[in-house]
Amino acid sequence: MRIRDFFYLQKSDRVVFLFFLCLVALAASIFFFVGGLEKRTAVASADSLAFKRDSSRRSDRYPYISPRPYRTDDGRQAELFAFDPNTADSTQLLRLGLSPWQVRNIYRYRAKGGVYRTPEDFARVYGLTRKQYMDMRPYIQISDDYAPAANFVQPRPVFSPNSDRHEYSRDTVLFPMKLKAGQTIDLATADTTQLKKIPGIGTWWARRIVGYGTRLGGYVSVAQLKEIDDFPVETLPYFRIGNAHPTKLNINALTINQLRRHPYINFYQAREICDYRRLKGRITDLSQLSLLKDFPPEEIERLRPYVTF
Repeated sequence: MRIRDFFYLQKSDRVVFLFFLCLVALAASIFFFVGGLEKRTAVASADSLAFKRDSSRRSDRYPYISPRPYRTDDGRQAELFAFDPNTADSTQLLRLGLSPWQVRNIYRYRAKGGVYRTPEDFARVYGLTRKQYMDMRPYIQISDDYAPAANFVQPRPVFSPNSDRHEYSRDTVLFPMKLKAGQTIDLATADTTQLKKIPGIGTWWARRIVGYGTRLGGYVSVAQLKEIDDFPVETLPYFRIGNAHPTKLNINALTINQLRRHPYINFYQAREICDYRRLKGRITDLSQLSLLKDFPPEEIERLRPYVTF
């Protein structure tokens, strides 16, 4: 039926038609409203159950602490309450009294895969003052989901023949066994895990040793460790050099910027090498560099293992 035919119907027919049309519209509205309500109720129930499970896990580790209102240094109204820095949203973080730029820093850290495993990790948030951290410290409750998996692995019992009881093996991942006097590690091939076995060498020093070796192209002498600022020289007896195979630089092919990346060549030395090549041709022996003012004999000798022609 066309729309204009509707106006040619009798008044009673038009009323009946409009009545049924309203009934259809009302039924459709009820259907969509009830369906959406059931869906929202199901989602809310699932969220509520998940929250209860998470809360029950936290309650086993953390006692309940009631929220405490306070005012920030700039006069804003804030409130301290239990929170997990790994899951707290921006509204909660702002409610704690953090500034918007601090919240952005936390979001950036989490977006890059960062995880707060302990309350002390939260103290590293850029811009967080000591007072803010000490106020929030009792309210930081980190879920077990973000704890290192190694914490939940029970050490394997080892039976000691000299004892009637079982002893537990040492966790060599968290606490690597240290070398004894007289034992050494090949500096040319050691990685950070092996370096941490040396007494006095932790993660930070192990990374610096490996990093400097990478810049050099490989170690050829234990004495090169002294070139690292503030290196603990008491650890030198634990190092040795096995078969060293350093990466060599072709000084006839590299540019100034490429040459100066090596720790033994500075900008002025790299420039003199390039000027010598341009004026006199290829370099065939390092003794040719002795004619240059920036290459004293000791500089040439320590550079010799890393150069090829």
